Amino acid sequence: MRISTISYLNTAPLMWDFEHGDMGKGFEISYTVPSQCARELEQGKVDIGIIPSFAYAMVPDLMILPGVAIAATRAVRSILLVSREPIEAITAVALDSSSLTSVALLRILFQKYWHRVPQFNSMAPDLETMLAEHDAALLIGDPALQVDRTTYTTWDLAEEWIRFTGKPFVFAFWAVTRAAAQRATIDLAAIFQQSRDHGLQPQNLTAITETWSRKLGMSKVDVLEYLTANIHHYLDAACLEGLRLFYRYAHECNLLTSIPELHFAETRPALI
Repeated sequence: MRISTISYLNTAPLMWDFEHGDMGKGFEISYTVPSQCARELEQGKVDIGIIPSFAYAMVPDLMILPGVAIAATRAVRSILLVSREPIEAITAVALDSSSLTSVALLRILFQKYWHRVPQFNSMAPDLETMLAEHDAALLIGDPALQVDRTTYTTWDLAEEWIRFTGKPFVFAFWAVTRAAAQRATIDLAAIFQQSRDHGLQPQNLTAITETWSRKLGMSKVDVLEYLTANIHHYLDAACLEGLRLFYRYAHECNLLTSIPELHFAETRPALI
């Protein structure tokens, strides 16, 4: 089966078994940006993808692999609105072109909570270029982690969502095409949950921290804290409540034409 995934720090624990053992031999793995994972599923180029939660509402015939997510129950650090201005002075925002869910979340926050409707423009995630032409910039993933937050005013979008709603926020999860799920002869949910569990074992987190601290120029302490405190890797009941609320708000803000139903690749919606 073909997997489309992303090479971000927050997915490193999820990919552990596929990148450090025999499990990867049974799958064809490609790496891209979050928004492209969804396109590849829609185009039939892959069978399974780690997709932005917003994309699930836009791509037909997908099923969620239960139990695994890129989510946040507190500040996430890797989804930032960055500016030199206060929120009330922001009239134009540059959007990281690799993002779908974070863009929708930002629009919801502006409309429902900050009561502003700035102009939005998609750009490549280069902060200085973005701020040269806009009042603020949305950065996601590793580029956001590398922002010097002492230099700018920043808003952590997960933290803002949780402050306003009291719910966790789900940024991404594994989805499989309905056709692939129906023809699968293996327990996909168990395989992906087990890979997550192995990736979060202390000795494996140490290895991930060593690798990614060098890649990102971050301290090992910061990398480990991000993976263990800022990212929640479980699609549990509270996260499903937050996900459903996100879809409802996206519909109310005219970002979605309808509220999607959640279809799972097995009958248990949250196996952790």
